[in-house]
Amino acid sequence: MTNERVIEAVVFDMDGLILDTEPIYKTAWQSGCRDLGYELDDATYSQLVGRPTIACEQVLLERLGSAFPLERFRQLWPAIWQAVVSSRGIRQKPGLSALLALLRSRNVPAAVATSSEADFTDLSLNRAGLWNVFQAIVTGDQIERGKPAPDIYLAAAAKLGVRPDRCVALEDSESGAVAASTAGMVTLLVPDWVVPSQVARQAATEVFPSLVEANAYIEARLSVANSAG
Repeated sequence: MTNERVIEAVVFDMDGLILDTEPIYKTAWQSGCRDLGYELDDATYSQLVGRPTIACEQVLLERLGSAFPLERFRQLWPAIWQAVVSSRGIRQKPGLSALLALLRSRNVPAAVATSSEADFTDLSLNRAGLWNVFQAIVTGDQIERGKPAPDIYLAAAAKLGVRPDRCVALEDSESGAVAASTAGMVTLLVPDWVVPSQVARQAATEVFPSLVEANAYIEARLSVANSAG
């Protein structure tokens, strides 16, 4: 580990990585389509994971046809999402609490870089008890190009005042892993419910089954950096 890069910050994806929200979005989008007389199958939905809303909408139009009532869908699915969240709440993913505690103990700043819009991000973090935990938050509606472009990770590093190549990024999706890797970050892939593609695995520095194992990796890197310093 002597030649590994110094870690000065950690940047987290949100949905499916630190929060168990992907099933909520899946329910909302599939139910919204079904209420409009369309079927959004699991294979098509898997292509939406980790991507900004506008890109997801484009996939819908390509798969379901130009007659798909997009404006009605835009009104429908957020209401379903809100109802599910009100009923079930939002859970943190296993291992997150310990990882955040580790970063606090080492004075390592953390950011969120999520394709979700600011309103959904604020609500999600609040409901999960994570508001005011992160030193920076960048959302999909705050950048010009969404994942898999590197813009959101570059913006997060800039907000933290840390060089991208000294950041660790944690992601659960192919588009996110490609975005973080292209930004020059050490990229840890922690898949959620979508099996990682070959592209995702190639973009990732390491692949872990959960944040628990990612935590051990980061702690070891931080320990090496501290002993070297």
